[in-house]
Amino acid sequence: MIYGYIRVSTDKQTVENQRFEIEGFAKTRGMIVENWTSEIISGTKKADERILGKLLERLKKGDVLIISELSRLGRNLLQIMSLLNYLMEKEIILLTVKEGYELGNNINSKVLAFAFGLSAEIERNLISQRTKEALARKRAEGIILGRPKGPAKISTYKLYRHRMKILEMRNNGLSFNKIARFYGVNRATVSKFIKRITGEKDGIR
Repeated sequence: MIYGYIRVSTDKQTVENQRFEIEGFAKTRGMIVENWTSEIISGTKKADERILGKLLERLKKGDVLIISELSRLGRNLLQIMSLLNYLMEKEIILLTVKEGYELGNNINSKVLAFAFGLSAEIERNLISQRTKEALARKRAEGIILGRPKGPAKISTYKLYRHRMKILEMRNNGLSFNKIARFYGVNRATVSKFIKRITGEKDGIR
C-alpha cells in the first residue's frame, strides 16, 4: 500500500501544499496514494506522541511511505535517523519529494543510511564535547555543579559562596563552632566544608 504523510507545525499552515506536492510526485512515478495521514503538531514531539506513531505501526513490509521532505519526520537529526532505521528494518520504502531520497532495501539506501548515521554520530560527539567544555568552564569559575540534595548539601552550597571569608576566619583562629553559629549551620557542616576545600583534618576546636 502507498501512504502519504503530511505534518504542519501550526494551524496557520495548510496541509494542502504538501498534499499537492506528494500527489504530483506520485503521479510522475505512476503511483496513487491510497492512504493519507495528516496532523498539526510540532516536529519536536516524539513519534509515539503523534499520529505518525500509529501510522508507523500499520506499515508492513513492502509498503511505500511518501513525505514532502525529511523534516516532516522530526526536527533533529537523531530523531529522523531513528525513524529511518525503523523503516529500513521493517523494509518500508520511504520516498521524499524535495530531497529525492528513496530509502529501501538496496545498496543506495544503505550508503545513504550510513551517511546519515555518521552525521548523527558526529552530532552526538559535538554535543558531548560542548557539554564537557561548558562543565569544565563552570568548574574553573568555581561554580558547584549538580543540584544540592538534603539540608547538609544545601548548607554546604551556601557556605561555598563565603569560602574566602570562612578560610580567613579559620586562619585567624576561630573555632568551627563560632564559624557555624555565624552562618547559621552546625559545627559538622563547617568542619566537613573546610576539609573538602583545604584538606584540613577535623580538629577539636
